[in-house]
Amino acid sequence: MSARRWLSSAVLPLALSACATAGPDYHLPEDAVVNAPSAQANFTAAKGPGFSQEPLPERWWRLYEDPRLDGLVEQALAANTDLRVAEANLERAEAILREAAASRTLQTGLTGGIDLSRQSATGRPLPGVITDNLGLALSYPLDLRGKLRRAIEASAADREAVEAARDAVRVSVAAATTRAYAQVCAANYQLGVTQRVVQLQRQTLSATQRLQKGGRGTAFDVSRASAAVESSAAALPAFTAQRQNALYLLATLLGRPPAEFPANAADCSTLPRLATGVPVEDGAALLRRRPDIRQAERVIAADTARIGVATADLYPSVSIGGSLGLSGRAEDFFSGDSFGFSLGPLLSWSFPNRPAVHARIAQADAQVRADLASFDGTVLEALRQAETAMETYARNRERVAALGRAADAAALSAAQANKLFRFGRSDFLDVLSAEANLATARVNHAAAEASLVDDQISVFLALGGGWQQTGG
Repeated sequence: MSARRWLSSAVLPLALSACATAGPDYHLPEDAVVNAPSAQANFTAAKGPGFSQEPLPERWWRLYEDPRLDGLVEQALAANTDLRVAEANLERAEAILREAAASRTLQTGLTGGIDLSRQSATGRPLPGVITDNLGLALSYPLDLRGKLRRAIEASAADREAVEAARDAVRVSVAAATTRAYAQVCAANYQLGVTQRVVQLQRQTLSATQRLQKGGRGTAFDVSRASAAVESSAAALPAFTAQRQNALYLLATLLGRPPAEFPANAADCSTLPRLATGVPVEDGAALLRRRPDIRQAERVIAADTARIGVATADLYPSVSIGGSLGLSGRAEDFFSGDSFGFSLGPLLSWSFPNRPAVHARIAQADAQVRADLASFDGTVLEALRQAETAMETYARNRERVAALGRAADAAALSAAQANKLFRFGRSDFLDVLSAEANLATARVNHAAAEASLVDDQISVFLALGGGWQQTGG
């Protein structure tokens, strides 16, 4: 039997009999954390009056009903430098996918050349015999064991993972922009509250100085009133710095130098407020929405496909190919004698080092198990972040309410102290003490209100909203 017939009868049937795609098909295990009923249930921390089970809007920042904020977030999503990097990474992943897909297309090759030959014993003068060659080769991979299909599958999943990573950046940018804008508003709000406190204390200082001149006060009363004014006024520069630093951060998020901060946001002095409770839906919606969960899941799919790529190395690769060619002397180049062609399957098998291939398969399998563990961890962390953010927000709502009541009580106490002093039923020390308590209560309440807005944004960030790129 000829070598060619042996190859056809022995090796090709082996390849053709194993047409199933190498490696396992991807699916998430049933016992993955994402499938747990408790992971998809309502949030434990979202049972209070500050929440609702309504769906989270794609552009959640619009719940604050602030056109300036809406414009800033949209600008950031269009120009942020981190997003530009993420978009470039996605384009690269798409190009890699196209390259992988091109491996299953028809491959062509064109060759040409001129040969000069002369036998040494002929005695003929140079140049000798000139022979022209022109050839066209075509081949198409059959991919019987699906190595190329698995490689394309892995590249497609990689591309989807990079897309999810881009979406995660959008979530972060939207939240960071909203938070920076809220910090500008909060700094101005606290600045205004503190300025009103200072103004009240200055009025008290003026009254104290008049009382001293009239013989009803002492230098000690004046010095205590003056110290209260200076102590409260000392906080004003810090609020100014906080506002300016937040404006610089906004500029950076918008892809601008700090000096080009958005001046139209600098005078915001009202804290962003929600008209309704924070819409949180449930755990199932969170698991569908969070881009980092989608990214971790797509990584599993990509590495599962790579098990097939490694497994396919145990089998031969087969292509259908052919070639056309012209070869001969220049004067006979286009004659029938110069034309030739071939057609047939091309078998390539390197008789692999099977222990090495099995080792690569084991590596790929171990990587998938690590990916599954990482995916479970990502799901658990997402749920923890959401519950933690909601719990913090719920408890701080209670704290703000309590501080508000404390400020009201301090205002009443200060008014009563002033009234008693005017009727001579208490000394001025009681007035100063009551007004100091009032100043502290108002400043603490303002700081807690500002912190509560930040807590709201943390909830929205943990819910993973804001990555959808829809119109309108």
